[in-house]
Formats: sequence, structure tokens, C-alpha cells
Amino acid sequence: MREINAVITGIGGYVPEDILTNEDISKMVDTTDEWIMTRVGIKERRILRGEGRGTSYMGIRAVKQLLEKTNVSPEEIEVVLTATTTPDHHFPTTSSIIAYQTGCKNAMTFDMQGACAGFLYALETGANYIRSGRYKKVIVVAGDKMTAITDYTDRSTCPLFGDGCGAVLLEPTEENVGVMDAILRTNGTGYSHLIMKSGGSAYPPTHETVDKHEHFVFQDGRYVFKYAVSYMSDVAEEIAKRNGLTRDDIAWIVPHQANLRIIDAIAKRLEVSEDKVMINIQKYGNTSAGTIPLCLWEWENKLKKGDNLILAAFGAGFTWGALYLKWGYDGAKA
Repeated sequence: MREINAVITGIGGYVPEDILTNEDISKMVDTTDEWIMTRVGIKERRILRGEGRGTSYMGIRAVKQLLEKTNVSPEEIEVVLTATTTPDHHFPTTSSIIAYQTGCKNAMTFDMQGACAGFLYALETGANYIRSGRYKKVIVVAGDKMTAITDYTDRSTCPLFGDGCGAVLLEPTEENVGVMDAILRTNGTGYSHLIMKSGGSAYPPTHETVDKHEHFVFQDGRYVFKYAVSYMSDVAEEIAKRNGLTRDDIAWIVPHQANLRIIDAIAKRLEVSEDKVMINIQKYGNTSAGTIPLCLWEWENKLKKGDNLILAAFGAGFTWGALYLKWGYDGAKA
């Protein structure tokens, strides 16, 4: 019996229509377009507005688009897995809401929280369901409504984040394509440096925690940047070497879109030119788990069957990793 690989057979995505520019942010806090562009490379970001609209709103739209593009019946889907840091509720799961609203009534559903590395964690998890031989159609959703946990009085973090969501369909194949390898790591030294301090079981909400703005993202920018550059670059190089990939073999680098300087550092480490790096941070900002699938969604028509992709991400925890993905279809024909 030949080895079963898990291959992406389609991708959907969604970003909200409303745009928040650097000029808009400069009216909220003491910052400028030049300062934001120089430090992180973000020009604008998308904002999900509307009462009662959470991450599931975006996930539903991404999944509906995915099902339509792949001509797959929602009743065929066996697993819906969502990677998000901003679920609609503590419970029920965001995955269950997405599955119900998209007609995936036969699917097992659960959420994962891997912070900005969430898509890599979820993609490897979904791939293992396929590799087991027991599941044929798995949807991996990844995205965040980061604006829901962004403090727009904090000039150091409010320019960074936007909202967006992507979704991929995983299916089995005996071809040499799909999720080929993954290196996923965790280092608890990052615990206090990138965190939402309150709202969980350790520090439940109180008037005091709300008054102290502890229900928003806190980030020690310099500390996080240092580790993000080194860890993402190291693990991207490690997975390339482990799979015998040279710069000429790599069709695309797909980095987490947190900071343009981090993205540039990864490209230099792998000696890959900028035209082989997917970059959309300037218009979407950091959508956490959503950044990598949104890149794949946006670049789909440029992807060719057999293309070697290196995906790399870094997030709170610290969690980080890299994934070697061999693309499974000609995107221009999708």
C-alpha cells in the first residue's frame, strides 16, 4: 500500500470591506504613517464591523467560497478545524458555528489555539487526520478578529492588527504532493511578553481588569521581535535543509505577516529573492492565524502543481514553526 499524503485541493478566503488606514490611526494615537511603515510595513488593515460579528462570520464566508470553488457538498466534510485566538465565545466552539452555518452537518468540529502559528499547527493536525486513512475531507479554517482585542489607546500595538480568515480543503492522495513535513516548536519564555493578561480562568474579568486594559493584546515589542526573527529564520532554514531544498528548489516563501523586517530576514537567510516571497502585510496587517492562508488565497492563481512552499510563523507562547508544502494543483485553473 502506498503512503497517503494530505494535499490542499482548494482554498477560500475572506477579508472585511472596511479599511482602517495609518492616517485613521494617527487621529487616535500619537503616530504617523511614516513611523508605522518604517517599523512594521503596514499601510492599512481590514476591520470587521457590525454587532454580533465574530471570527465565525469570516470563517463562514471563507468556507462557503471554498466549497463552491471545489464543488464539494458540505455533507461530505468530515472534520472542520478552526485555528483562532479570537473565538466567538469561550464555548461553543467557533468551528461548530461555522459547520452549522455552512451545512457541514456530518463533521466533527473543534478549535485550536496556536496564536499566530495556529494555521501551521492546524494544517499539520488536519493532515494527520487524512494520513490516518479514516478521513477523506477535512477543512482547516484559520483567522482572527484581532481588532476585538486591540487597544486603540496603545500606540505600540494598535497599528499592527487587522481581521481576516482563510480556509483550505485537505484530501488524500498517493501523489508526492501535499503537506510533506513540519517542524513545530514551543518555548514558554515568551509567556509574559505577548499575552492577553485577563479574561481566562487564571484572571477572570473584574472591574479592575477592565479598567487596567488587560483584555487587550499586550506585547513587549523589542523582546518579541528579537525572538521572532531568530526563531522563524532558524526553523525555516532547518526544514529546507532537512528536505534537501536549495534556494532554486523553493518556489515560494510564505511567512507570517507580522513585520516586514522579519519577513526580509527570513528571505535573506534562505537566500530567496523578494519576488518569491508572499507579502500582503501592507494592506491586511497582522491577522494572526489568518495571515498565511490569506497569502495562499491571494496567490492561488500563481501557484503550480509541484511548487515547493516553505511556510513559517511565530506567535505567543512562544509558539513557532515551519511547514514544507508541495502544492497540489494549478491555481490558475481553479
